[in-house]
Amino acid sequence: MIRVLLALLLTLATATAWAHKASDSFLILRPDARAASIGVRWDLALRDLQLVVLLDADGDGKITWGEVRARRDALFDYAFAHLALAADGAPCTPAADELLIDEHSDGAYAVLRFHARCAQPPRAIDLDYRALFEVDPTHRGLLRVDTADTAHSALLSPEQPRQHIVLDQSSALATFAQFVRDGTHHILIGYDHILFLLSLLLPAVLVRSDGAWRPVANLRTALTRVLAVVSAFTLAHSITLSLAALGLVGLPSRLVESAIALSIVVAALNNLRPRVTHRAWLLAFGFGLVHGFGFASVLADLGLPTAARALALIGFNLGVELGQMLIVLLVVPLIYLARRRAFYRPAVLYTGSCVIALVAGVWLCGRVFNLNLG
Repeated sequence: MIRVLLALLLTLATATAWAHKASDSFLILRPDARAASIGVRWDLALRDLQLVVLLDADGDGKITWGEVRARRDALFDYAFAHLALAADGAPCTPAADELLIDEHSDGAYAVLRFHARCAQPPRAIDLDYRALFEVDPTHRGLLRVDTADTAHSALLSPEQPRQHIVLDQSSALATFAQFVRDGTHHILIGYDHILFLLSLLLPAVLVRSDGAWRPVANLRTALTRVLAVVSAFTLAHSITLSLAALGLVGLPSRLVESAIALSIVVAALNNLRPRVTHRAWLLAFGFGLVHGFGFASVLADLGLPTAARALALIGFNLGVELGQMLIVLLVVPLIYLARRRAFYRPAVLYTGSCVIALVAGVWLCGRVFNLNLG
């Protein structure tokens, strides 16, 4: 039991020590029937492109616009070699349009705009995506295909690099299902959200009594405590996610990312020197509001389709909750069974919280001072 719990903590610590967001690119296709072409916007993180196309020419650790612009041809060559488009079975020929820089929630991205000339107006698109898989097998391409009336979306991975999209066949249900998958994917790779959730769960099988943590008496008490903090976190981030996604409220992404890291530090330290114990759900709710803005930034990168906008938002939110429940179902049985063991408090609660606070503290410094830590 102790090996399983410590292995989970060690895996998370290793995976999250220097990075908090997985490698994603954002690919938008806009078919143009009149011009028999496909317009493409492809956003790729500069930190990812540096691995395959040398951008930092002077080796100073900073990638400037001048350095990116100097590698324009190399960037488009890489893009064309790793993305193939076909319309109705016939290959389309890409041609570069412009190179831009855009800021996403996790840093600067190169924006490659180009068009692919097709033999006839596309009715169905075949896509083969191979970018960055050779250097990062966890990389994912987030695809959106926009037409006048509908939007298609898909997740591109080494296991599923190809997509066949029939342009006049889309349904609200398909959009909903894809955004459920996107939401689940995000929470499972969102190490900061996972660490915050772990900070709330580790003490949920204990109660504070006479200045010490003691194991809960039974499963019902443990589940009540887990349900309280998880429900509060869910309700809070659902509120701000929805409001921010609909454009009703907004905060600067750097402030949000810094506040998320701070929330993890505070939650972990609260396990070491408790200040909030009997109403931990309040802590979960308050910081959950902040995490909702983080989820909203991801959804903004994905782009809500004009058609089925509300359904896509609900689907993404549901996907986040499903991913969250997977984590809860994995962690809670283990910590409940281990709660009475002598090792639980020193090795899992205290050591685990110290590791979480340390990792989140590194993130906090990096985000506040805009440092490149990995």
